[in-house]
Amino acid sequence: MMHVKPLAIAERTGGPRGAAAGRRRRLTHVHRYPLAMFATAVLGMVVVAAMLAPVLSPYDPSAMATGPALSPPGPAHWFGTDRYGRDLFSRLLFGARISLPIGVMAVSVSVVLGSFLGLAAGFLGGRVDTVGSGVIDIMLGFPPIMLALLIIAVLGVGIQNVVIAIGVAGIPRFARIVRGTALAIREHTYIEAGRAIGASAARLIRRHVLPNALPPIIVLATLYVGSAILDTSSLGFLGLGVQPPTPEWGTMLSEGREFMRYAPWLMLFPGLLVFVTVVAINLVGDYLRAVLDPRLKGR
Repeated sequence: MMHVKPLAIAERTGGPRGAAAGRRRRLTHVHRYPLAMFATAVLGMVVVAAMLAPVLSPYDPSAMATGPALSPPGPAHWFGTDRYGRDLFSRLLFGARISLPIGVMAVSVSVVLGSFLGLAAGFLGGRVDTVGSGVIDIMLGFPPIMLALLIIAVLGVGIQNVVIAIGVAGIPRFARIVRGTALAIREHTYIEAGRAIGASAARLIRRHVLPNALPPIIVLATLYVGSAILDTSSLGFLGLGVQPPTPEWGTMLSEGREFMRYAPWLMLFPGLLVFVTVVAINLVGDYLRAVLDPRLKGR
């Protein structure tokens, strides 16, 4: 007779301890996901490079005439120079210190506001759910980048406004997931028992609803960081994001497009860095989904 490990039985029964044990087991077996390991290493290198930019950068990112204008990649300037003679490699390193924090801060805005809206709409129900669902549906009617463009048009350009615009554009994604979780949990018997003994709605949400919503929130937040970085670069490319001379990947792409035929490295290296970073974040998010999503316990 086939021998089944108690851990596998506990996980398949759907019990909270079994599910948690299964998630811990899959987290410790990260080597089974080689793409996730590679993506984590790449993402770690980007983060470390951003943190050590003042040490690793061979030139001041804003210093002009560090070399000939539009100089191709070479020993003196690994990624070449732009039209002002600024070192592209140094600007990319410091650009990571702008693009990555903007992505993280924008996702933080989306998580906090989206979770609050989803919890209120899903758990309280009634008119609150009607109004909250209406707000979510209206926001979902706009593509995130279009909604961000509308907000930028109202608030103006700047790093703070970019964070607000991208963060608000991501609210409906998180609100929809949290609302669905709250709708499912509020019908459980232990919620009714909690209400019967006088537990407040805030306590029930804090102790029961929010912990169950955390795994999908974490997964979606990881994936949305990549989207936020891409949206930041898109706004910068359109001239509506971080303004020159501040080094930011999207802004650098925008500055290099008019020299695409004569100095392709001005768009190649920033575009490649955006691509690699976003793909790495998405692969890490896929791994977290495989670990935390209860519907994928058998994987």
